[in-house]
Amino acid sequence: MYRIVERREAASSIKLLKVLAPEISKKAQPGQFVILRVDDKGERIPLTLADWDTKEGTITLVFLEVGVSTRKLGELREGDAILDVLGPLGNPTEVRNYGSVCIVGGGVGIAAAYPVTRALKAAGNKVTSIIGARTSKLLIFEEEMRRFSDELYVSTDDGTKGYKGFVSDILRSLLQKGCTFNMVYAVGPAVMMRAIADVTRPYKIKTIVSLNPIMVDGMGMCGACRVTVGGKTMFACVNGPEFDAHEVDFTELIRRQTAFLQEERMALELWEANRRMAIREA
Repeated sequence: MYRIVERREAASSIKLLKVLAPEISKKAQPGQFVILRVDDKGERIPLTLADWDTKEGTITLVFLEVGVSTRKLGELREGDAILDVLGPLGNPTEVRNYGSVCIVGGGVGIAAAYPVTRALKAAGNKVTSIIGARTSKLLIFEEEMRRFSDELYVSTDDGTKGYKGFVSDILRSLLQKGCTFNMVYAVGPAVMMRAIADVTRPYKIKTIVSLNPIMVDGMGMCGACRVTVGGKTMFACVNGPEFDAHEVDFTELIRRQTAFLQEERMALELWEANRRMAIREA
């Protein structure tokens, strides 16, 4: 059991949990993730580590409440416990001095980009960060990203904060103005990462994306997280989660990520109905 020592809302429907997990915190590195189960009937869900503290023995998880499992996770309070937390999993980010790097985070992916930004800045890179969300109410980790960025740009789809548009629009504008980057790192929705790859491809900039496709065991045995990279089948959990963005088959990835949307909606509706019934009967 893994006890929650801090819980807060990072933004609308986005929760932050600080979880007591000393063994994981000792080994955690940027880019890695954990897989957890809320209870013995819960599904296994992957969450990229947003932070960790070896002195406190804690890890920080940030997630958007979208389905049954994340809704159940979001209902937990300080002092409650998560049944299983497995990690750290996946290969860590290749952290070195590239020179000038651009970090792009979209939505809840901004939290996943944060430890990578911090590590790349510590390695001596000039860091330009671009973060974005659908609206200002969903924008997270702005001050955390600013702390380790030489330049920070903000976008929202609806224009409620920063540039009105997408993070890919800002990156395109910077490149067109003559900005040069030795490496671009992107994490967020698959459609966003595909857009970033399309922007950097003509410039032949090394571009890395962090993928969180459907996962089950997180150790390469089930094959649920398979992705096609460079025409070859890879497992995001053991070969990734980070890959060359220009080699990823995003069309296939997006199709697989949306394959069970109807079932997920049905499961959520059933869970909510049972929850309402339990409240009435209490």
